[in-house]
Amino acid sequence: MATRHPAPPCEQTDPSRDLVPLTVWPCSQTSAQYQRAGRYLPASTAHPGKMLPDLARRIIAAYSHPGEYVLDPMCGIGTTLIEAAALGRRAVGVELEDRWARLAVANCEQVLTVEQQHLVEVHTADARRLSAVLHDVAGTVDLIVVSPPYGCAAGVIDKPGWIAGHRMCPPDTLNYGGPANLGHARGNAYAQAMTEIYTGCYQLLKPGGLLVTVTKNTRRKGRLFDLAGLTVTLCQQAGFGYLQHVVALLAAVRDGALAARPSFWQLTQTRAAISRGEPAHLTAHEDVLLFAKSSSR
Repeated sequence: MATRHPAPPCEQTDPSRDLVPLTVWPCSQTSAQYQRAGRYLPASTAHPGKMLPDLARRIIAAYSHPGEYVLDPMCGIGTTLIEAAALGRRAVGVELEDRWARLAVANCEQVLTVEQQHLVEVHTADARRLSAVLHDVAGTVDLIVVSPPYGCAAGVIDKPGWIAGHRMCPPDTLNYGGPANLGHARGNAYAQAMTEIYTGCYQLLKPGGLLVTVTKNTRRKGRLFDLAGLTVTLCQQAGFGYLQHVVALLAAVRDGALAARPSFWQLTQTRAAISRGEPAHLTAHEDVLLFAKSSSR
């Protein structure tokens, strides 16, 4: 278990400053598949945007205590909920798509003891309505952990199909689910939806409570989409103080160098970008950003 490093009080951080403490977490020293093997159900592979179990564990251990209340407003297959309950935290998840909410419950039953399962709640609802869905716990949540869609296409790779001349990701696997899913949102629509979610997070957190976001910058038409920067802006506009930036490695450290663990999609897209003359590289990290609700509000 990681050692908990208490975050500094929100009042000591000037939201207008560009510089915040930076640290690195090596969360991918074993592959994502190995981290889930023997624990999570095989059906979990169908979700196109799963958080690494080790990363979820590190966030929860670093920024909460046993018995505290942890929320994931876009919980997917339940990774945050499972790792929180396994560490003795109460956990509640909200998930728009009923199939993923049911899988999150099934994963909890697969991984957790009966006693730990009693620490978990899963609600099928829209994260943009957090304050309405969880109005009974407003102002009491200790930690919120969220990994929102990255504002780009996400799907489950069908390598044999792609080699045979079909699409790399079948249409029914794209962007998590139906058109109402935030995975389809781009540009201003994405920013507006996430503003609603971060505002709801602020309302649910207790004074001094923490919000941790997990995002990854992507490239669009040869240009960087700075999702981390957008996330900082949106969270500050919702009232949060920006405390910490953690680089979560998606690569193994071997013999003093990084050994990337790219997906087939990432390899294909990076090679295509390089062939077009773009200065592209394999993405080797996710951005873990820490925010706090002022204890005076």
